[in-house]
Amino acid sequence: YLDVGLAWRSLRVALQIRPTIIHAHTHEAAAIGVALKRLLGVPLILDYQGSMTSEMLDHGFLKPNSPLHGSLVALERRINRRADALITSTNNAAALLRRDGGVADERLYAVTDGVNTERFRPFDGSPAWEAQRQELRAQLGIPPGRRIIVYAGLLQVYQGTHVLIEAAQQLAPLVPDAHFLIMGYPDPHSYRDYAASLGIADRVTLPGRVFYKDLHSYLALGDVAVAPKMSRTEGNGKIADYLAMGLPVVAFDTSVNREMLGDTGIFAAYGSPTDLAAKIKLALEDRALAHRLGAAGRARALANFSWDKGARRIEAIYDEVLARRATQTKAETIGR
Repeated sequence: YLDVGLAWRSLRVALQIRPTIIHAHTHEAAAIGVALKRLLGVPLILDYQGSMTSEMLDHGFLKPNSPLHGSLVALERRINRRADALITSTNNAAALLRRDGGVADERLYAVTDGVNTERFRPFDGSPAWEAQRQELRAQLGIPPGRRIIVYAGLLQVYQGTHVLIEAAQQLAPLVPDAHFLIMGYPDPHSYRDYAASLGIADRVTLPGRVFYKDLHSYLALGDVAVAPKMSRTEGNGKIADYLAMGLPVVAFDTSVNREMLGDTGIFAAYGSPTDLAAKIKLALEDRALAHRLGAAGRARALANFSWDKGARRIEAIYDEVLARRATQTKAETIGR
């Protein structure tokens, strides 16, 4: 019913403002965009957040042997074909679209996830910021002297939340002062219960949802950041935030994470809580390595993931799509 409401609101707003371009996030929104494109005669850009069908499999909404699987794959490809351009957050996603979706190169654009590198920046040691950090630690109930591993994102199986808490259990006897600050939603209560069932309730803090405008303050508490996402097709935008903060990042070894982190990451064997714990331990104990990777990650964020750079890239795509559309319209007019 939410998509029905979105479709109605999109139609009303589109008729009021008469947009030059429709920029739709996700296939569900792009399906609405296809109708608006036809109605208004303007180009449609699909901001590709990942394969719709793969995400449904990752989330458990669809089984691989479901009779709906083939139909949904066909629907997804049809939406891809109707878009004038597709923007992906990684080159890996673009390659998958090219290989599996048959999307032509001239309609594919990769624009990496961005971050406000002025707001998200490394802790500078200033007394005012240190006082703020100590106040926030106290509010969260994190005991003094703990080294903090931070995570920010959705709390879901496909995000690796269970695996992260299992890694915390394995790390606890090895690094007694390690503490996990796991920020996100939905249902942090069930993950608190899971941590308690593993005997590590006092080693894990789950504050629930943190607004993005405040996230940098929470990440500044971290010694290490972790990105245990299990999906192999979706982007992993939290990594850009981590890098901008100058934090060493531990992530599972996937193509998406390799593309985001380059040689600035510490990679754990995919899906393994044991290796995830081992790599977090490495980042906590080898501080020279952690400092080097954090500094390199900050430089990488400045070079590749700034909001300004991403905005300029998207504006250039808009110009290119509009120019291509104008050329097509002119050719169609001459041919009549």
